[in-house]
Amino acid sequence: MTRIASFLGATALATFAAGAALAEPGLIIDLGGKFDKSFNESAFTGAQRWMEDTGGSYRESELASEAQREQSMRRMAESGANPVVVLGFANASTLEKVAPDYPDTNFTIVDMVVDAPNVQSVVFKEHEGSYLVGVLAAMASETGTVSFVGGMDVPLISKFACGYAQGVKAVKPDANVIVNMTGTTPTAWNDPVRGAELTRSQISQGSDVVYAAAGGTGIGVLQAAADEGILSIGVDSNQNHLHPGQVLTSMVKRVDNAVYEAFEAGMNGTFEPGIKVMGLDNNGVGWAQDEYNADLITESMKATVEETKERIIAGDIVVHDYTTDSSCPAY
Repeated sequence: MTRIASFLGATALATFAAGAALAEPGLIIDLGGKFDKSFNESAFTGAQRWMEDTGGSYRESELASEAQREQSMRRMAESGANPVVVLGFANASTLEKVAPDYPDTNFTIVDMVVDAPNVQSVVFKEHEGSYLVGVLAAMASETGTVSFVGGMDVPLISKFACGYAQGVKAVKPDANVIVNMTGTTPTAWNDPVRGAELTRSQISQGSDVVYAAAGGTGIGVLQAAADEGILSIGVDSNQNHLHPGQVLTSMVKRVDNAVYEAFEAGMNGTFEPGIKVMGLDNNGVGWAQDEYNADLITESMKATVEETKERIIAGDIVVHDYTTDSSCPAY
């Protein structure tokens, strides 16, 4: 560097150093907003944690409509952000189109697989985490009927529902599991009123524990459950604090870790394209216990769910993956 300095001069050296500096990573928040208290917020939390830990900075954009997907992705790449993290399966077809146009930009997509030499695809074993909270739901239920409210009716969300139902029936084979989806378009992720309506309908059918995997819609599910005096189960982020003493647990999906690790890999120059799978064995999914639900989880429940977790990791329990086989054995 001393030889470069003497040759280039101070002004030129400053320009050289700026060009050699690592690019800022970028994060594109999906529909529903970064404060959806669920999937997007978990990603945002991971980005903020990375910034606090490293002193780095990142670029962020937030989608407001479907029409913005391609434009936002291209703008982020053209701004020099690297890597660019995009959230949600709905971005897959856009990324397949955009990534080849920016071969020097690395992309990470969360929740879908895109096969490209500059794309890392992060997928989760949501069915494993959902199985665990299904076990807890069955142990907590007094009526023998529990339920599930999903967001958009897509195979990914059925993956949550099927794993949940399988966990419930592992404890209570005769249990009734009611499954409803909010809708078939992306608006299903941000409709808490509809989520509440579905929850009340399920309660009228006997459900006393409801699991929401519906993004912002899930906030309405948890609120309706609290209002009606039944237990709920949160998703993605730890949502236990939203209704203390009434959220049985949350199926945490560590989107925050996925974003943090993508940013870190970009900073360290260790980005690797291909598929990255996050499950119980690497803390990609799990269940949440804290001061807000401590009184709801008995020692027996905790012991059972932890034993179940270890058996899944060991391969003694195989949880059905709906995205590879759409016939769910639990219903």
